[in-house]
Order: sequence, then C-alpha cells, then structure tokens
Amino acid sequence: MATQNQINENEEFQQQPNTPASLYVGDLEPSVTEANLFEVFNAIGPVASIRVCRDAVTRRSLGYGYVNYINMADAEKALEQLNYASIRGSAVRIMWSNRDPSIRKSGNGNIFIKNLDPAIDNKSLHDTFAAFGTILSCKVAADNAGRSKGYGFVHYETVEMAENAIAHVNGMLLNDRQVFAGFHISKKERESKLEEQRSKFTNIYVKNLDGSVDQKKFEELFTPFGKIVSIALAVDEDGKSKEFGFVNYENHQDAAAAVQEMNEKEIAGKQLYVGRAQKKSERENELRQQYEKVREEKLSKYQGVNLYVKNLDDAINDDTLREEFAPYGVITSAKVMIDDKTGLSKGFGFVCFSNPDEATKAVTEMNGRLIHNKPIYVALAQRKEARRAQLAAQIQQRNLRMQQMVPGMPNAYPGAPMFYPPARPGFYPGQPQLMARPGQFPPRPMGGPQQFPMVPQPYPVQQGGQRPPQQRPQQRPPAGGRGQGQPQSGRGRGGFKMVGNRPPVVHPAANVTAADLSKLPPADQKRFLGESLFPQIVPLTAHAGKITGMLLEMDNAELLHLLEDPEALKGKVEEAVEALEEHMRSQANE
Repeated sequence: MATQNQINENEEFQQQPNTPASLYVGDLEPSVTEANLFEVFNAIGPVASIRVCRDAVTRRSLGYGYVNYINMADAEKALEQLNYASIRGSAVRIMWSNRDPSIRKSGNGNIFIKNLDPAIDNKSLHDTFAAFGTILSCKVAADNAGRSKGYGFVHYETVEMAENAIAHVNGMLLNDRQVFAGFHISKKERESKLEEQRSKFTNIYVKNLDGSVDQKKFEELFTPFGKIVSIALAVDEDGKSKEFGFVNYENHQDAAAAVQEMNEKEIAGKQLYVGRAQKKSERENELRQQYEKVREEKLSKYQGVNLYVKNLDDAINDDTLREEFAPYGVITSAKVMIDDKTGLSKGFGFVCFSNPDEATKAVTEMNGRLIHNKPIYVALAQRKEARRAQLAAQIQQRNLRMQQMVPGMPNAYPGAPMFYPPARPGFYPGQPQLMARPGQFPPRPMGGPQQFPMVPQPYPVQQGGQRPPQQRPQQRPPAGGRGQGQPQSGRGRGGFKMVGNRPPVVHPAANVTAADLSKLPPADQKRFLGESLFPQIVPLTAHAGKITGMLLEMDNAELLHLLEDPEALKGKVEEAVEALEEHMRSQANE
C-alpha cells in the first residue's frame, strides 16, 4: 500500500498547473528515470513535466510514472504511437491518468479473459479487443520472471463495450486456444460464492479404511444414506486398496447425513474420517490457517515473558544460563541453541520467566552485563515478521531525520526532484540540487552550523582515519599566524585527533571494545560504531549506507557483538536487506 508521502507527492504532481493532458506510464523497467522518459515523450511534443513514482523509504522506482503534456493533441498522439513501445527493454503501458479511483474500483466495463496462449502479451491482447470499444487499460498477468499466467484484464470505457466484447470473444479461438471472457468478479465476491457452494457439498472424502474393505463393501457402507451418483475406492497398480475413497451423492442432504453418521465410526477396528471433499489448495490453506492460529496462541501465551539472549560464550550451557538469570524470578525454561552438526553453541538462547514483571527486570539488569568476559545482549523475544516491520519503520524514521537536517527542503533526502524539460520557461535546467545520496551526509546551508546524522560516510577513510581534504571546509588561520597561543590541529597518541578547541575524536579501529566506547561522549558513540561497521558492511550489500543506519538503531552492546563476530554481522545484514527488499516488493505490489 502506498505511504502517505507517496500519496501526497503524486497528488502534488498531478495538480501541477497548465498540464491538462496527463498520461500514466506503467510497466517501467526499474532503472528508467525521468530523463529517459523525457527523451522518448518529448519527441512527440513539448512536455510540461515528468515524474517516476518512487518508494518513500527506499527511493526505488515503483514501476510507473506520469507524463504531463502542454497540449492535449500531443498526449493523444503519444498514447497512440508509444503505447507498448519498448523503453530499456520493457514494453510500457500508457493510459490516461485518472485521479478518480471510483471508476477502477467499481469494476464497470472490466472483463476477465483466461486460457490465453503464453505468446499473447499486452499489445496482442489490446489489438484483439480494441475493435469492440475504447480501452482504458489492458494487462496480461505475469509472474516475477515476466512469463504470462494465462489470463488478463481489459477495462472498457462503458459497460456496453464490455458486453459487446464478451459476446464476440467468449468461446472463440485465440492462437488455437479456446478462451473464456466474462465480467470481472472481485475476489471478495468470488470467495463469498465459493463459501456458499461449499456449504451445499455433495462429494465426500473417506479415509482410514481398513485394507480388507473392497469396492463392494465400500458401496454397502454408504448406499443407505441416499442415491449415489459415483463412488470410487482408490487402489494401487496391483489392485490393493489405498484405504481412502470418494462418494458423490445426488443431493446435499444425503451427503451431510453420511458425514454426520459415518465420521469417526469404527469399521473393522479402524476409526473412519468422513468429510467434505476438498481441493489440495483448499486443504493446504486450511492447514496453514490452523498452524498460524496455534502459533499465534503460543506466542501470545509467552508474550512479554520470553527473553532472547545472545553474544553468549561457547562455555555457557542451559544450566549456566538458568543460574545467571535465576535471581530475577521463576524461570520456566532456559535453553542455549546448539548447532546440530557440530554440537557447539550458536551463541544465543532463550530464557522464559513466569510473569512479565520478572522478565522486564531481567532485561534491565542483564542487558550489557559481562558473562565470561563477554557483554550479553538481552531483549524480549520477537517474531521474525515483527523484527522486519521494526527495521522498515527505522528506515522511514531515518529518512525523516535526514530531511529535517536540510531546512526548507522537505524532500531533499534521499529522493529525486520532479523533472522539468530544459526548454520550459520559468525552470532552471541543469541547476544542481541540494540533495544527499543514500549513505551520505546531506549538504548544510551556507553559514549554518554543520550537523551530521549518525550514518557513515561513503568516502574512503585514509590511513590514520583522516578524511579526504576536499571534504573538510577550509578555515583561515587566526590572525597573527601559527604558534601565537592558538591551538593547532595535530594528532596525539591513542588515535585521538585534536582540532582547535573541539574535544578529541576517536577514529574507528580494527578491534573496538567496550572500554574504547566508554571514553567517548554518548553523542559520539553511535558515530564511532557506524564508522567501524560501515567498511565491514560494504562487501556484503549494495545498500551499505542504508543498512548501517538501520543497524545503528540497535543497542551499543549488540553492535559491539556484531563487530566482534563477522558471522553474526552477516546474518543481521541479510535480515535487514531482506526486510528492505520485502518492503519494496510490498509497495510495488500494492
């Protein structure tokens, strides 16, 4: 679902003045930018403005955008000539931009076509159905690899046009395949009809039959309940019973009576299961829902009392873990996770208390405590989905902080401005934008105090921790020259660097310890950890700056553990990247 930022941006874009002819451009390749679209659409006529819509958090393309023409005639020409044209290898879909969602949501004039040949694409489907009326949108459903799923949708301007298309196309051959065409029915309506059909079942499934029950005996068991349309006992190649079968009655009442009477009845020493026959997908869905229900109940039972403990020494076992946490309350279970292959500790475990107050006290007292000379991390246990949601929220909060650091530029980080063509009067072609790239510090206004967010800078750190000279603002030496009572910039021992009257800055070292961190003011500790983490994260992901910022939301004790344990860091980075990508996919699907 689109975020509020995206909604505001899109409404602001579509309300630009003097742009009466607005086109929607879909199925864009992820790398397509406003400049790429300008090259294509400006060839038709003068373009007023262009925007590729992006995720408010990750700034990745959502796969669609808008092109505003100055003249309606140019927009109509672009729709006619560029629809399904290839832009960077992807055939784009173009339609009139309509800010009123009621037309799409009503479903009027929208038809569904299935059993399509895989060779039929968006353009082929459009060309086939264009003869029956004005098409608002046309799309063949495809999987992640771009392969057709064998069905599609065509939305006409009026219901009459849709009825005309259905009358001519339904049952006809397209590429030697007989297709079905009918009015689109929403998922909610389809599920409602399915539930109604399921409540009037006539086909039942019987399992756990004894091996001695043959076809004749099977029929004798279920004939008394009513007229049977068909009955079948499943057998293998040798004719031996597979101990299950199906019975289809003529009416629902007889089938329901058979289920009521025969379910859990003992036949030949075995208890039967008799129920409504289901498709495999339906059974899997029900089992999944039952599993999730049991899981949720189990999690709610232990909510607020189960603790996650990590950065454990290899020598710590279940008993040791229980002893360390015993002073804080009644422990119902304590478990150190063990690798099945090696038999060694995985470095983390769980401690479950009898009530939330005890668990909260244990978190407060034990988090960061040294056990076997290692600071442990203690927190309430969370589901993987909850951790992903938390990481996604951290991304958005981080972006908001970055934006607030550049006064007067609400979208300065990390998005892109709307693209306006150079020839348009009143705009400023080629003007550099006051924006920071992901992972960099936003630029500061001239004359204002310099502020730095707690994320690492992507430029390389020189030996000794110095930054490249061009990144530091030039300062004039004090009047009177050097050596006249003014403090000079110099480097002392222990990696400290004095600049003027500012406090010493510790540059990241290879091995960061809790002692090193304690020497710094709290405000500088996150920066120090970030600059230590960033070089290690760069080889693991292309989003090093963003992932580092996400990880810096964690406690310092846990960050020290990540610096000490490359495998733990790799796992945490993978989890953060997965949360980031899942967030992007969910935005794109909506």
